[in-house]
Amino acid sequence: MSSTPLAAFLSARFGMEDPILSFKPIGSGHINTTMLLKSTQQVLVLQKLNTVVFPKPQQLVDNARLIEKHLSNKQQLGEFNLVILHHVPTVKQEYLVQAEEGTWRALELIDDSYSEDVVNTSAQAYTAANAFGQFAAALADFDASKLHAVIPDFHNLAMRFASFKQLVSHNPQQRLANCQAEVDFCLTQLSLVDELSALTGEIPVRACHNDTKINNMLFCSHSSAAKAVIDLDTCMPGYWLNDFGDMVRTFCCAEQEDSTALDKVRVREDIFAAIVKGYVEPLKHILTAAEKQSFWLGAKVMPFMIGLRFLTDYLDGDNYFTTKYDTHNLDRARNQFALYRDIVSKKQVLQALLNNA
Repeated sequence: MSSTPLAAFLSARFGMEDPILSFKPIGSGHINTTMLLKSTQQVLVLQKLNTVVFPKPQQLVDNARLIEKHLSNKQQLGEFNLVILHHVPTVKQEYLVQAEEGTWRALELIDDSYSEDVVNTSAQAYTAANAFGQFAAALADFDASKLHAVIPDFHNLAMRFASFKQLVSHNPQQRLANCQAEVDFCLTQLSLVDELSALTGEIPVRACHNDTKINNMLFCSHSSAAKAVIDLDTCMPGYWLNDFGDMVRTFCCAEQEDSTALDKVRVREDIFAAIVKGYVEPLKHILTAAEKQSFWLGAKVMPFMIGLRFLTDYLDGDNYFTTKYDTHNLDRARNQFALYRDIVSKKQVLQALLNNA
């Protein structure tokens, strides 16, 4: 199918009977292909799911719909005020469609909203972190064991290191010589695995978003207030330290994660402070003391782990993350390691901000 027949096919499956006006890409995600389908009467967000990353797409949809239901119940009780992202069924009441050798799903468009790829102000950081905190608080009484592990070991640093070491050993794409310094650096950071292991049993398993990038939160176009938390694909059992750490990773640096201006890859302390305040406020009566202490480890681990994953994918021939050029993943890895180093160098200041929250 070309794009026009594909649009017609999908629109018919999801009950859009009037003429199609446009079918074009939106968003900046690394994993799925996201398209905006407009007809004369309706707009849908359509996604072609990456079934290499998500080999069991039905589990992904099942997770998201469980969370939609839970948040809707909270909303009816007046305990959750953000817009909820909903899946749209087909005319046959199914949530997945096979087309063009791919698996597609439809989501409602949350209109009058916008996203940011880079945080520009501490006010934006506070607003977004507070939205993710509200999302976490609303799911605090959700049984995380009901969620499928759609990506097993997603934030398992020990497993990430094992995969990395295997690729270093085999060097399948003959790229090791291009990144030996980065490989050597990673091998000096193995103590992070022990730090995470020491937390086992000390903090509760939660229903987590697991991908709290700034562009997974929508702002209201009229007020710039928080409107919705989106991209629930990686909602799985996990730890809030990872969600906090991913906000630090994606909010605190003014450069995008593939920027090669490494001298500018730095933690903005005012943004870090805004994240702490925004995220902790909705959780202050829920957080355990051990969880709050674990946030510092999350702030370190998440930039390092995503850097390790970028480097691993580079060594493996770029099979996971979408890339635009040969060294894209290597540039991303260098960027994240620079951020990690800066976070570690500012331990005293950043930990004080956490301790005082």
